[in-house]
Amino acid sequence: MTVEINNESGLEADSTGLVRLAEFTLSQLRIHPQAELSILLVDEDTMSAYHEKYMGEPGPTDVLSFPMDELRIPEDDDEPPVGLLGDIVLCPAVTSRQAAEHGRTPDAEAEYLLVHGLLHLLGLDHAEPAEKAEMFGLKDRLLQLWDTERGVRIHGPSGTAPAS
Repeated sequence: MTVEINNESGLEADSTGLVRLAEFTLSQLRIHPQAELSILLVDEDTMSAYHEKYMGEPGPTDVLSFPMDELRIPEDDDEPPVGLLGDIVLCPAVTSRQAAEHGRTPDAEAEYLLVHGLLHLLGLDHAEPAEKAEMFGLKDRLLQLWDTERGVRIHGPSGTAPAS
């Protein structure tokens, strides 16, 4: 699995942890080990420009996904897809601000949004209630598996911090 990350945000970020999470998540979803993903961390001005250009929305957002080869999660009996997944753009400044609103640390919020962006690259969406239930349920399961893999528990149901 080739996962490249570039931090142009000017802020500290756990780049190594985000790459490891991306690799783990893609492995769990049975995406081919030769698939390629790019993660870009940007400042608010850059994210605002992307948000306006590609989504027609003003101001910065937390995450944007730009699929390339339109890979999909394989069915159990299908071969894993290989190709370019695409790009995920995260804005650590926005992520850090909204982390407290969601009961997460900035790193946990970045992890949550990275998995969210990955699922978008793989064709999942949340426009309709059934789509949202599927996407968010899968995201929650993947983050809980990630916690188990690391021996920590920071991701609870629906992406909220677990109760103590």
